[in-house]
Amino acid sequence: MIAALADRALGLEPGRVRFTRREVRTPMPDGISLVGDLYRPAEATGPLPVVLVRLPYSRQAFGAIMAQPMARQGFQVLMQSTRGSFGSGGQFRPFRHERPDGLATLDWLREQPWCDGRIATTGASYFGHTQWMVAGQADVVAMGLHITASRMTDTFYPGGAPTLLNGLNWSASIGNQESDLPLLPHPLRTRRVQRALRRMPLQAADLDVAGAPVGFWRDFTGHGDPDDEFWEATYGERDRDVPPVSMVTGWWDLFVHAQLKDFQTLRESGVDARIVVGPWLHGAPAELREIVRTDVAFLDHHLRGGPAPEGARVRLHLQQADQWLEFDEWPPPATPHTLDLGALAGTEASTFTYDPADPTPAVGGPLLTKPAEQADQGPVEVRPDVLLFTGPALETDLDVVGPVTARLFVRPSVEYADVYVRVCDVDEKGVSRNVVDGIRRLDPRSVPAKDVTVGPDGVYAVDLELFPTAYRFRAGHRIRVQVAGGAFPRFARNTGTGEPFGSATSGVRCRTEVLHSASHPSTVTLPVLA
Repeated sequence: MIAALADRALGLEPGRVRFTRREVRTPMPDGISLVGDLYRPAEATGPLPVVLVRLPYSRQAFGAIMAQPMARQGFQVLMQSTRGSFGSGGQFRPFRHERPDGLATLDWLREQPWCDGRIATTGASYFGHTQWMVAGQADVVAMGLHITASRMTDTFYPGGAPTLLNGLNWSASIGNQESDLPLLPHPLRTRRVQRALRRMPLQAADLDVAGAPVGFWRDFTGHGDPDDEFWEATYGERDRDVPPVSMVTGWWDLFVHAQLKDFQTLRESGVDARIVVGPWLHGAPAELREIVRTDVAFLDHHLRGGPAPEGARVRLHLQQADQWLEFDEWPPPATPHTLDLGALAGTEASTFTYDPADPTPAVGGPLLTKPAEQADQGPVEVRPDVLLFTGPALETDLDVVGPVTARLFVRPSVEYADVYVRVCDVDEKGVSRNVVDGIRRLDPRSVPAKDVTVGPDGVYAVDLELFPTAYRFRAGHRIRVQVAGGAFPRFARNTGTGEPFGSATSGVRCRTEVLHSASHPSTVTLPVLA
């Protein structure tokens, strides 16, 4: 009865297959073994395909959410703990061992009498990363790459700015993964993270965050350049013989920007890929429910010859309209809608001063934990270090679906500075709520670049990729653009000194002039659905 209710809650037909669960150990070439739970239909007598899930979190908790419902649908599932977690040997060093360990696990699976040689992988977040590390292997026939990214640095350091709050929260949670559920609220952990956020240097926080693994926090703060060779081991192959892929993510998920890029790259490479993007925060129950629901249909087709999944390749939730949209590809056809900041301001330039001792705050957005998603921007928009550009009331609904971009012309008083842009929805009562945002860290050592150039007058032309969205700005609402020099603590403060963000101990103020004249037209471009 409980199992049937759980299946219905996940959007599945009540599973009628009895299964057994037993512990198995997979030897690694260096002598350690990884422990896992094998879920197998009880009446099966011969080899079957295997659905492999490799994760650093509780096998018991995620087994109940993922493995057991799939086993009740007749799938054989191996849920394996990654190195150094939940009984597996070795030390857990995030992102460093998943490729060799994953390949060794595939080799071992091929030799097992209960495996027929066909293997699918699935999982979300970190256990999406474990899949990217073995992408392109001939015996992997399908992949469920959910709320994850092929290049973790795209999420760690978007635009070159470290995602401080997400990095600290994940460090703290993974350090306590075997004593509590890592992504659930934990008051003591929250207090320690809040104290650590203000600490300088940030590297000193590694021993003060509720048992956080020193190794990962030092990796994160010590290798703050996304192009650092250290991170090459974390890059998955998104264009090398990748099998059919199913993806689920959310508009408020920290991975959505990178994941939609991955989807687009896969499709351009000819990969049979599908994606669902809902109105969800990372790990939201509805997001997990959609993962299991789509996995069952997707894997039934690719492992057992069942019917192909229904619907279009791209399924998106249009926020503020309570509608689902379907498209053949991403991004869908759209008409550019350009917001000219000069026209909105009525002047040719605006200025603000960013002070790293009192960093401009961020409220809401795609974060691991709340407060996230949409939030009232009132406390931010009254600050003198935030510029506001507000459009007129919309005469009709405006559906923005696709990537949002900005081009700003700025003249900072110091060479090391951040440019942050946020698009907001202002309702009839004047309440402003965030929709999408993006950041670019300026560093003279990496300028010029494809998205940053410097003119002879010292003006930087900065192209920013904001998060993508599917969002309806309703008639009577106004579109507002915020421009600032940071968004703390979502992103680490820019000290203006050029010191590594993890070891910096002091900072300098930066006065930034934003030009929005005819010769320097600063703009934000929204993709409007026809």
